[in-house]
Amino acid sequence: MQFSRFGERYTGEAGILQLMDDLGDALATDERVYMMGGGNPSHIPEVQAYFRQCMERLLQADGAFERMIGNYSPPAGDKAFRAALAHLLRQEFGWPIGPDNVALTNGSQTSFFYLLNLFAGPFADGTRRRILLPLPPEYIGYADVGIDGDIFIANKPDITFLDRHIFKYRVDFSTLTVDDQVGAICVSRPTNPTGNVLSDEEILRLSDLARAYDVPLIIDNAYGTPFPHIIFTDARPIWDEHIILCMSLSKLGLPGLRTGIIIANEEVIRAVAALNAIMSLAPTTAGAALTYDLIVSGEIIRISQKIIRPYYRHKAEQAIAWLHEAMDDLPFYVHAAEGAIFLWIWFKDLPITAAELYRRLKERRVIVVPGHYFFPGLAEPWPHKDQCIRMTYSQDEETVREGIRIIAEVVRRVYDAA
Repeated sequence: MQFSRFGERYTGEAGILQLMDDLGDALATDERVYMMGGGNPSHIPEVQAYFRQCMERLLQADGAFERMIGNYSPPAGDKAFRAALAHLLRQEFGWPIGPDNVALTNGSQTSFFYLLNLFAGPFADGTRRRILLPLPPEYIGYADVGIDGDIFIANKPDITFLDRHIFKYRVDFSTLTVDDQVGAICVSRPTNPTGNVLSDEEILRLSDLARAYDVPLIIDNAYGTPFPHIIFTDARPIWDEHIILCMSLSKLGLPGLRTGIIIANEEVIRAVAALNAIMSLAPTTAGAALTYDLIVSGEIIRISQKIIRPYYRHKAEQAIAWLHEAMDDLPFYVHAAEGAIFLWIWFKDLPITAAELYRRLKERRVIVVPGHYFFPGLAEPWPHKDQCIRMTYSQDEETVREGIRIIAEVVRRVYDAA
C-alpha cells in the first residue's frame, strides 16, 4: 500500500509517537515499568474529588448529561463555557476579551497543529515563513506538526550556572533575529521539557519584537497561570491583540478529556473554528461541561493555587533531592525547576548519545525521553543536545526514587567505561 506524502510524513518516526507508544506499553504490561518519560499529570486525590463532585452535579442537573453526550458544540466550542472563561480572565486580569476571543480544540496538540500551520509554510504571495523558537529546548510535540516539513527556526540559548549542579537557559537576545521569514514567535511558559519560566521582562521583550514585525507571539500556557498554575516563580499572565495564549484542562488532571483552549483576537478564533469544523466538526463538549461550574465560580483558580501548585512544588523538590543523593559524584546538571512536571538533566560530556542512554534505560524498564527530540529548528551542531534527558516527577514516590537510582546506576557505568 502506498501512502501520499502527507501519509508518509505523519506515519514515520516521530518523538511524540515514541513517547505515547512508551506510555501505552507501560500501562498495558504487568511488569513493573518506571514510566518517567510521559507527561501524564499526577492523580491528586483532592483534585479528583472535585471532578467527581462536578460529574455528580452534572448527572443530577436536568438534561445536562444528555446535552453533553448528545449534542455537537459550535465549531469554536461551547459558548457558555467560552463566555464564562472570558469573564473570569476579564475579572482577574482586566483583559478586554469576550467569548469571541476564546476557542476550544480537541487538546493542545490539536491547537498547535492548527496554529503553527496557520503561520508557517508557503504563503499566497510566494514567500515561505517559519516559526521562531527563541528558547530551545522546546516541547517535543511541536517538532513534527508542520505540513510543509521543517517549519522552525530556533535560537541557541544562553546557559547560566546557578550552583554546582543547577543551571538555567535564558533567551539570548543578542543573537535573536526576527525578519520577514518569521511567521510567528512561539514559547512555552513554563517550558516543557525544562521547567524554565520566562520572566515577565523576557515575555514583554518578545511581545515587542512580535508587534514590531506584525507577527503573533504564541505562548503555550499548558502548565501556567491562572490554571493549572504549576509554576513556582513570580510570573503574571500576559495577553494582547497580537498574543495567542494556549491553555489546557489536561494538567489540571483531565488529560483524557482532550480540551485545549485558545485565547486570541477574533480573526484567529474564526480561523480555529473553521479548522475545527473541517477537521473534526466540533471540539469535545465533556471538558467544558465538567469544569463549567469551576470556571463560573473561579474555584478553578483556588484549586490551582492552593492544591495543585504546592503538590507539584513538593514533588519537584523531593525529586531534586533524590537526584543529588544518587548522582552527586557524577557530572550532571539539572535545570532550575521553576514549573511544569519535568526535570531536564544534562550529563556533561556524556560518552554516549542520549538516544543510546534511552535504549539502555529502557532495557532496565525505565522510560525517559532523549533530549535530541526537543531542538526543532536548531540546525547547527551542538553536542549538548545529545547529553540531556527529560524525566517526569509526577509519578508515585517509589517510581520516581527508584527510577532515579537506576538512571544514576546506568549513567555511572557509562562514565566508568569511558
